[in-house]
Amino acid sequence: MEGVKERRILVAVDESEQSMYALQWAVDNLQLGPVDTLILCNVKRLPVAFEGLGGPGTVLTPEVSLSLEKYQERVSEDVMKKAREICGGSQVKVEEKIVSGDARDSLCEAVKKFGVDFLVIGSHGYGTIKRTFLGSVSDYCAHHAKCPVLIVKKPHH
Repeated sequence: MEGVKERRILVAVDESEQSMYALQWAVDNLQLGPVDTLILCNVKRLPVAFEGLGGPGTVLTPEVSLSLEKYQERVSEDVMKKAREICGGSQVKVEEKIVSGDARDSLCEAVKKFGVDFLVIGSHGYGTIKRTFLGSVSDYCAHHAKCPVLIVKKPHH
């Protein structure tokens, strides 16, 4: 395999069926070999405290914060378990990375931090209104990630 460059491909995985579809698509279609590394990256959401118009809108006690953190850890473990199963039959090297924060910024930072050549991300297929309020992670990454981005849409059957 002399002369073959290793590819580091980051696949954003979360609990959605769209992200697992994108991972399966990557495994099936990117012709991954033993010199490639597939980086499974899950972003844990941080508990959000915000201020309302008249002052604090939500105050998280330490107990609630700890409970939310433990819940996020369980979700991340479940996501990685599903992702490992999808990668199980391939010959590619797999790394697992769990990062925290806003998915948009965290994925773009992960691209830089982990030396990624290519980002694969699933699309939830939100309409214009939902995308306006929730923001599109895939759209943000397509414009801000410092590598090529493949957005995989799950077909509607």
